[in-house]
Amino acid sequence: MEPEFDGYMEEEEEWDREGLLDPAWEKQQKKTFTAWCNSHLRKTGPQNQIENIEEDFRNGLKLMLLLEVISGEHLPKPDRGKMRFHKIANVNKALDFIASKGVKLVSIGAEEIVDGNAKMTLGMIWTIILRFAIQDITVEELTAKEGLLLWCQRKTAPYKNVNVQNFHLSWKDGLAFCALIHRHRPDLLDYYKLSRENPLENLNTAFDIAEKHLDIPRMLDPEDMINSAKPDERSVMAYVSSYYHAFSGAQQAETAANRICKVLKVNQENERLMEEYERLASDLLEWIRRTRPWLENRTTDNTLPGTQRRLEEFRDYRRKQKPPKLEDKAKLENSFNTLQTRLRLSNRPAYLPTEGKMVSDIANAWKGLETAEKGFEEWLLSELQRLERLDHLAQKFRHKCEIHEEWAAGKEDMLKSGDFKKCRLNELKAMKKKHEAFESDLAAHQDRVEQIAAIAQELNSLDYHDVINVNARCQRICDQWDVLGQLTTKRREALEEAERILETIDQLHLEFAKRAAPFNNWMDGAKEDLLDMFIVHTTEEVQGLIDAHEQFKATLGEADKEYATIVGRVQEVQKLGQKFGITPPDNPYTTLHAQDITNKWGEVKQLVPHRDVTLQQEMMRQQNNERLRRQFAAKANVVGQWIENQLDAVASIGVTGRSSLEEQLKKLQQFDKAVVAYKPNMEELEKYNQEVQEAMIFENRYTQYTMETLRVGWEQLLTAIARNINEVENQILTRDSKGISEAQMNEFRMSFNHFDKNRTKRLEPKEFKACLISLGYKIRDDKQGEADFQRIMSIVDPNRSNYVTFDAFLDFMTRETADTDTAEQVMQSFKILAGDKPYITAQILRQELPPDQAEYCIQRMAPYTGRDAAPGALDYMSFSTALYGESDL
Repeated sequence: MEPEFDGYMEEEEEWDREGLLDPAWEKQQKKTFTAWCNSHLRKTGPQNQIENIEEDFRNGLKLMLLLEVISGEHLPKPDRGKMRFHKIANVNKALDFIASKGVKLVSIGAEEIVDGNAKMTLGMIWTIILRFAIQDITVEELTAKEGLLLWCQRKTAPYKNVNVQNFHLSWKDGLAFCALIHRHRPDLLDYYKLSRENPLENLNTAFDIAEKHLDIPRMLDPEDMINSAKPDERSVMAYVSSYYHAFSGAQQAETAANRICKVLKVNQENERLMEEYERLASDLLEWIRRTRPWLENRTTDNTLPGTQRRLEEFRDYRRKQKPPKLEDKAKLENSFNTLQTRLRLSNRPAYLPTEGKMVSDIANAWKGLETAEKGFEEWLLSELQRLERLDHLAQKFRHKCEIHEEWAAGKEDMLKSGDFKKCRLNELKAMKKKHEAFESDLAAHQDRVEQIAAIAQELNSLDYHDVINVNARCQRICDQWDVLGQLTTKRREALEEAERILETIDQLHLEFAKRAAPFNNWMDGAKEDLLDMFIVHTTEEVQGLIDAHEQFKATLGEADKEYATIVGRVQEVQKLGQKFGITPPDNPYTTLHAQDITNKWGEVKQLVPHRDVTLQQEMMRQQNNERLRRQFAAKANVVGQWIENQLDAVASIGVTGRSSLEEQLKKLQQFDKAVVAYKPNMEELEKYNQEVQEAMIFENRYTQYTMETLRVGWEQLLTAIARNINEVENQILTRDSKGISEAQMNEFRMSFNHFDKNRTKRLEPKEFKACLISLGYKIRDDKQGEADFQRIMSIVDPNRSNYVTFDAFLDFMTRETADTDTAEQVMQSFKILAGDKPYITAQILRQELPPDQAEYCIQRMAPYTGRDAAPGALDYMSFSTALYGESDL
């Protein structure tokens, strides 16, 4: 400090000496310096104040007393004699003390002071003022005069009509003094009512307020300030320095309060983010817990309408219930990342959520939900396919049962009849032939009964809901079939026994019966085939049915000839009757009549075109299904490729490290807008998918994409963009708060990406160690080096996840240069507010801090238990320590 002070004195010595020759300046200095000295001497009693500065310091006693007051030190004992040499000795003791403080006294001797030399006395007092009132002033590395001038400029900058450039002309109108007072004590005057046109009023107002409220005596005369062409600079500096010292204490308290407010505001915001995270995590986990049992429920009422209602409920869940929860999950992850970044930047410990509410816990719960969701949809579609097949089989079962029951009606009574015991031989032979025809008919119906049993068995295996009635009906038919077989055997044996007696047979009737029965069976089979229900899924399958029908139609010519032959036998019988004038008897060999054959043949020919129409309608339906498949595939192939391209583009951002973080953020935000703009394509695809499902289409050979894979890809794209935006914003926040240059940030990012071979945005311990070494970080290859590396891992991976994220890597590389608040700084700020006491009171906190932050401290500070504790004393030391450690704050 001595070289700076000496240089300043030498710089001003020449003009200063010339200035003292001006009587006006000398008069101003006498008034100012006298007032300045008295402002200190009055502390020792009014009797020690001076009236004439060149006379009252001549014996050196009050000069030594002044130095003791302003320095706080004791000078050597003064000589009490009144002789000249006593006075010189006292003045020399004072001058020696001044010199011991590093001040060079140029041309000032004890004899000149004792002789009452005004010029030298004023120079000596100015030297004392410089050393003890102005030299220690420091503002932004500027000291003394320059520091005091900068302080004045900073404090008066916001005020109109004030432009402090020096310590003479800038203060003539008094507004600068008023601005200093208003800046620190706005309650003492209304600056904006003052005018530079009233300098005398302004100066008197400032001097009166300073003397009355700030304990600063009037060192300047307003009339001298106004009437002087250039006020004395030394006088103004001496007076202005009193303002600086008067306000420095208040400024120190304000700085301390601002620091505490800053720290508490950070802590309160962190607590709010923690509470918000806990609330969001609890709500999301509770929703997942309530939703999963519904998705894992695989029971239905086993009916097609009931299962379709379950599918509608699932669609409502996917469209309305899940999307808001997906947004909550993204918001939760972003909030957690932001909170951890804020904690690192404010030198706080990392936040550890409540057990079971970690980000990984929520991710696992969400993964379980999506697994259950996928399984539920697959099960629903499979169940719909199964129930549709069941419904078709049930209709086919009922149709075949009705045909068989219609055929079997009355057969049991017929077989039990004993009518053959009363008939004639020819009638008996007819009965035998009739029975043979029945046996042929019975054998022909064997296949139908076996088909009924097979369908019933399949319905049982597929768990058809009305299987009890199906089994009962099937059992009745099978039991009846067994009875018919037994009765047929018994009747044949009885007829064969009687046949030995009876022998007349009507050949024509016999031939009719033999031809009519199989033809009738063929027509029954044809009717059954023409009325048969079918289920197909492709146009190829429909075309196969159409081809089979065309083959059937090709056989109708031969069937028509057979029909003509059978009917011709009956016509021959009628001709014989007409020829011989007899009434032809009923055919004894069959229950069939020509009219029955004719009617049934007419029905078969009518069913053929009806079958044509049915098959053509099915072909149109399958063609429509094909159109729906192609429509969905065309859109899905475009959307799927777009999603994959977007995912690749998002993943590539930041990999090369050639673009700035702001450019990366801008690109990611553009991707986010592009996704929002592209969402109508997904909604259109959902509409196509609904049409496909409503048409019961279960496969699509025109695309590899399903709606499920596209939904998953869409959600992955949304999550990737949101996560990358959050990571880049946190990196920008870290870069700005740590003062990292763009070049440093790129170097860190490129080094990290170089060792992130799998592009997972995280490094394993070996990769992280190699990355540090590549950046010049020295890690020895021995036990001590391994211990140092494990210490570094505990910093960058406090949760022991066995990997290092880019945020943790960046935080480690920059934490050494971080400008953060510490517990000691906060503790020192509280100490300033408490007046250097080890405790603080609620009253002081409410005076110095905003209401909400004052109450925050009062509620959390423990009572101070020291021996010197005052009533209501609070322990600010333990509170400051707790802010930066693990606690319940």
